[in-house]
Amino acid sequence: MRILVINGPNLNMLGIREPELYGKKDYAALCAAIEAHARRLGVEVGIFQSNCEGEIVTRIQQALGREDAVVINAAAYTHTSIAILDALKAIALPTVEVHLTDPMLREEFRHISYTGMACEARFAGAGFESYLKALDYLHEKYLK
Repeated sequence: MRILVINGPNLNMLGIREPELYGKKDYAALCAAIEAHARRLGVEVGIFQSNCEGEIVTRIQQALGREDAVVINAAAYTHTSIAILDALKAIALPTVEVHLTDPMLREEFRHISYTGMACEARFAGAGFESYLKALDYLHEKYLK
């Protein structure tokens, strides 16, 4: 199984941006945690991050025929991007939404998730563990 992990805007600023919300570990630590967990599960993982909506849409489209599933943290685009929603719907791969924090416990505008409308599961509010839970979910559902 090959899983694409997509990270949206500002996730490259982990450890710097609002550490009281997102923690003090940096983006490299997040990638290392994802890669180590994927190895333990015996799945391949590719990680992509962009601050640009169009680049995220293009990478989602490229997943068709290359990856078996998607884990996405679209960050702020979660609440604004119909383009990302449409790309996820177009490829129709099993997709899981993740968030480091729980958007439902934050500002009201974060309560709407366009990307979540194309996802079969969601893990939020557990920091890096949200990603690991998403990998576990996909592994359990599609490999066991």
